[in-house]
Amino acid sequence: MEIGSYIDHTNLSATATLKDIKKLCEEAREYHFASVCVNPIYVETAKKLLKDSTVNVCTVIGFPLGANTISTKEYEAIEAVNNGADEIDMVINLGALKNKDYEYIKQEITDIRDAIDGKILKVIIETCYLNESEIKKMTEICNETFVNFIKTSTGFGTRGASIEDINIINKYKNEILEIKASGGIKSTEEALKFIDLGVTRIGTSHGVDIIKEED
Repeated sequence: MEIGSYIDHTNLSATATLKDIKKLCEEAREYHFASVCVNPIYVETAKKLLKDSTVNVCTVIGFPLGANTISTKEYEAIEAVNNGADEIDMVINLGALKNKDYEYIKQEITDIRDAIDGKILKVIIETCYLNESEIKKMTEICNETFVNFIKTSTGFGTRGASIEDINIINKYKNEILEIKASGGIKSTEEALKFIDLGVTRIGTSHGVDIIKEED
């Protein structure tokens, strides 16, 4: 197993510098990670740094709270794609989910999906704030809206991904929907546990540590 191909090599720190992003991209190229995940301000830079590589550029939308309006998230996503993003990780409106306003959530996911010209869309549901029925509902919505991935966490919540989260998602997802586990995954052992459950992407800032530990 090439574990590097599962990893979205991530630096979403508020204080990330150009030097940090250059290092992130160099590591991603060296270890053949699936993508780098950077804040929108660094998408264009990352795209240039990863030219002629197999590494995708991923960025985040409505991050980390998910509380922006649909039109704001849509604009963010379009600009990100125009700047070179291959993958979009969007945070749902968690308040709308708590309000049981499922049509709103479907609308924002659909609008962003349709705006990004076929790029990969991952929907962040922030499982740390959800109960099982809410995770079930969000999995069903992701099935219905034909997104590429459901993603557990921003990494800015009260916890990251858990085995329990993945088990719930697996119970309700269709065969097409993929899972990205993120938040708090720091070791090869942890990464492999998620991969064994069918997770196809791991979001982590510890990608190099995971690879070196595996070696």
